[in-house]
Amino acid sequence: MGKALNLSIIVPVLNEAERITALLEYLTLNIQSPSKCEIIIVDGGSTDGSQHKIKTFIDANPTLAISQLDSAKGRAVQMNIGANNTNSDLLYFLHADSFPPRHFDQLILSQTKLGNAAGCFRMRFDSNHWWLKTASWFTKFNWKACRGGDQSLFVTKDLFNTIGGFNEDFKICEDNEMISHLYKANQFVVISDTIITSARLYRKKGVWRLQYHFYVIYLKKRLGASPEALYSYYEKKITNAC
Repeated sequence: MGKALNLSIIVPVLNEAERITALLEYLTLNIQSPSKCEIIIVDGGSTDGSQHKIKTFIDANPTLAISQLDSAKGRAVQMNIGANNTNSDLLYFLHADSFPPRHFDQLILSQTKLGNAAGCFRMRFDSNHWWLKTASWFTKFNWKACRGGDQSLFVTKDLFNTIGGFNEDFKICEDNEMISHLYKANQFVVISDTIITSARLYRKKGVWRLQYHFYVIYLKKRLGASPEALYSYYEKKITNAC
């Protein structure tokens, strides 16, 4: 048996060589109880040297509980692999370009002690664009429509297993699908502290253009579009669009 852990931080990555070291440094400096936490990086087949960057950090910090796993591409698949490779009772799923508040581990644990089995933080984009600031402001409300993977997600291992983990049919919207199940179970809280997430895709694609396509995807999902149809639209309109 491994040591008892309070929290497993699971980070799916794909071609994050430019950012992953900064995230790992940030996490190790902002965890209040590092001896009770572990970080699991799940790589989905990076081709930009991400795996080397992660290994270099792990080798330089042998006393930290950080591991790297390989996976097929797809955040749902990657996050499930991370969850299945920990003995922690509490899981925390974090995007590679999001930075949670200081002592985030204790903030999460405090909520579980209050009986809240799942939740997220409020979110702020690293941008002064008025629309992104407005969208960030709405994340303080505990409404399902205001949720997204950039806010990160904590959930007890028992509840995660009860739901069946992330639905691997979804190559996008996997976080929203999971969160929908958590809301149905009446098991969700929004922590008032703020996570900072990158607006890099908005800067690359344009705020209004990207927001429009995200709204279309949201509407398609509400109307019952299949995971394949959602991903096809995302690939055509966002990934492969100029």
